[in-house]
Amino acid sequence: MRELASDPRTVWRSVISISGLAALVAALFIGIRIGAVPVSMYDIWQVFSGPAAGNEYYQIIYNIRVPRVIVGALTGINLALAGCILQGVLRNPLADPGIIGVSAGAGLAAMAVMILWPGLTALVPAVAFAGALVAAGIVFLLSWDRGVQPLRLILAGVALAAFFGGGMSALMVFHSDKVQGAVNWMAGGFQGRSWDHVRMILPYSFIGILGAVLSYRYLNTLQLGDEVAKGLGIRVETARFTLVVLAALLAASAVSVAGLLGFVGLIVPHITRMLVGSDFEYLMPCAAVLGATLVVAADTVARTVFSPVEVPVGIFMAFLGAPFFIYLLRKGMGR
Repeated sequence: MRELASDPRTVWRSVISISGLAALVAALFIGIRIGAVPVSMYDIWQVFSGPAAGNEYYQIIYNIRVPRVIVGALTGINLALAGCILQGVLRNPLADPGIIGVSAGAGLAAMAVMILWPGLTALVPAVAFAGALVAAGIVFLLSWDRGVQPLRLILAGVALAAFFGGGMSALMVFHSDKVQGAVNWMAGGFQGRSWDHVRMILPYSFIGILGAVLSYRYLNTLQLGDEVAKGLGIRVETARFTLVVLAALLAASAVSVAGLLGFVGLIVPHITRMLVGSDFEYLMPCAAVLGATLVVAADTVARTVFSPVEVPVGIFMAFLGAPFFIYLLRKGMGR
């Protein structure tokens, strides 16, 4: 125990974990407190400490801001975990749900339901998951050559994402009278999110997070190479396919409530890897906390800085993520 406590890596990871949890709690409270109508900590305490239906801020706090920050946190967790899993499976630092086409597949399926069958919005997470699975299956087929080739998988994913993006644009053109909600959804954001959206994403998040917790050993083994993993008893292709399905579930659940929110699955795993290293036992939980903190904080900034105009958080994340993506590309090319 003394050796464990004196291990600098363990101490540092503990510091990062505690700091991340503190930052997440702070982001959640700030997200609840700040907005067009400012509320005090006493008002928040009143809402949660007892009968508060008569409180003038009850509707704002409990039915508008709390579900919004919860949906934002779960979205950040799911996208960060999906990015970690895909980067581990493909052993490529540029892999994320958007780049390999999973998000686009989920997005096209979800948009089709919202535009063509608006009365079936409760089925959006399941339909988005189905779309993500279809995208993952097509990408696997296109990249198969005596096994899944990671580079071919990414190239196929980019092409498929462009194809599905064209499908979303076609829906918007042919159903222009119903396009307003779809445009806001494509930008990515949490405006108008309610407890119904929390109930939509929560079961899928629970399954995905549990699967991620149980999969870290497989991800660590895959980093050693396919031959070594096979020698250790891992069925590489089965493990890879199962992990991609898990990433598709996480990404699809996030897409179903937040729209096409990009770059979270790309930049959060990288930042976390810089802080705690590449061991997935520590990388994934820390990335989940950082993803939740980043999305909640970005959403709070996006809806308050330009008030009374509310900027979709997806646009804000694009301005943050694009420079980081360019940095990663330049760093890779420099090697």
